[in-house]
Amino acid sequence: MPQFVVEADGGSRGNPGPAGYGAVVLDPATGETLAERAEYIGVATNNVAEYKGLIAGLAAARDLASDAQVLVRMDSKLVVEQMSGRWKIKHPDMKPLAAEAARILPRAQVTYEWIPRERNKHADRLANEAMDAGKRGEQWEPSASTAALDHGAARALATPPVPAGPPGDAAKGAAAVRAALVSASGAAATAAQEVADSLFADAEALADAIEPCLDADAPAVAAGSHGWGPDMGAPATFVLLRHGETALTPQKRFSGSGGSDPELSPAGLRQAAAVAEALAARGTIQSVISSPLRRCRETAQTVADRLGLTVTVEEGLREVDFGAWEGLTFAEVQQRFPDDLQAWLDSPKAAPTGGGESFMSATRRISATRDRLLSAHAGRTVLLVTHVTPVKILVRLALGAPPEALFRMELSAASLSAVAYYADGNASVRLLNDTSHLR
Repeated sequence: MPQFVVEADGGSRGNPGPAGYGAVVLDPATGETLAERAEYIGVATNNVAEYKGLIAGLAAARDLASDAQVLVRMDSKLVVEQMSGRWKIKHPDMKPLAAEAARILPRAQVTYEWIPRERNKHADRLANEAMDAGKRGEQWEPSASTAALDHGAARALATPPVPAGPPGDAAKGAAAVRAALVSASGAAATAAQEVADSLFADAEALADAIEPCLDADAPAVAAGSHGWGPDMGAPATFVLLRHGETALTPQKRFSGSGGSDPELSPAGLRQAAAVAEALAARGTIQSVISSPLRRCRETAQTVADRLGLTVTVEEGLREVDFGAWEGLTFAEVQQRFPDDLQAWLDSPKAAPTGGGESFMSATRRISATRDRLLSAHAGRTVLLVTHVTPVKILVRLALGAPPEALFRMELSAASLSAVAYYADGNASVRLLNDTSHLR
């Protein structure tokens, strides 16, 4: 019985906006490209385009051999989980597309696997070529310019597992596969450095920008290392999302775990929805964990609803208790409690007036929370919805920066950061901070 790999993708520049899909059928033994499909489909959403890509890929595989066993690889968690039967299909636009895809080949002949976007470059390129052609008013036609690159990536993905043997041989085999993927990923190695300088008009543009933050396979040098070492396997990746705005946020008032526990403002609700769309477009988040405070739970629930996930509340992710400073601006604290404020600025051991929590105490709490979550989510990508201080502490610890670094970071509301934790104890930090366009 023939066996094929189908890789499919779709995209929308605007969500909804000008959209297109791409799909490729590969020989799993050699990585050879057997068929390509791509098309500009007009104005549509990301999810519609992704389903269209799936349909085109399955149809291309069926045309090659209707009795083939097909492994579908996609970076859309939504499509993979829905077509696998693990998630319900609720959106009325998705139901007929899923039904159409299911009719192309018998269910027993098709299996689905989620892959990071970095491993879906061939289909992604085809989708972008189709959108570019549509923008020019043309039909997509295959391009030979990157065929060799895609073929090399496909061969790397199709490489059989390394046979059992000496540990050194297995490490070399894993490193070789990873090196092939890295070489096929083009400019991905520099993308993370460019992200923080970009401004984005909408959630789809944000989604494209945050990809390096969310993709654990993107090339990056771990903090404390001096280049690529042995392949440590898939890291545990914590995507750190600061909650959306509350009424206190634009006023820059201290708002910790000992204050009024404010809800999201209208601007904060819009920010949460925009980030939810961006994270859904990437499809990399596997779990959502939130601080117990209302502003985080509301932000987390908005994202989780969009991703079809549930929210787990983690007490250790709460914000610092700012004691008597809760609800005050920095200037008001400086006027009322000048000595206490100066002590707090000078030493991580000092606590805010009135029984607040020091940065040293918060660091112990957050470190213990980090270690507990790492143990529970090894090799997974987890969204932690939390506050300014926990995010800063996690980033500081990952970088090995001194405590005073906490005062040298600024985190916008609804901003994203990410830390990938590797088996050798090193960590890789990626940042995207400016979210002013989401207000």
